[in-house]
Amino acid sequence: MNPANIVGLRLKQAREKLGLDQADVAAALSVDYQINLDQSDISEIERQKRGVKDFELDALAKVLLVDPVWLLRGSDEDSGNA
Repeated sequence: MNPANIVGLRLKQAREKLGLDQADVAAALSVDYQINLDQSDISEIERQKRGVKDFELDALAKVLLVDPVWLLRGSDEDSGNA
C-alpha cells in the first residue's frame, strides 16, 4: 500500500522537536488558521494514512516553525527550521 502523503514523518519530527502533542497541533490549526483537524487527523497524517491539502501543509509548517518545502522534501538530518 502506498502512503497517502510524504510529509507525515517530518511532521512528527518537527512536532516532537517543539514538544507538542498531536492535540496541541490540532488546536493551533483551529485557533490560528480556522482549520478543523482533530488529534486523530494529525495521527493519520503522521502515519501516512491521510493526505494533506496544500493549505493544511502551509498552516502545519507555520505552526511547527518549519519551511513547507522541508516538510515535503527535507532530509531526516535537516533541522527543518524556517
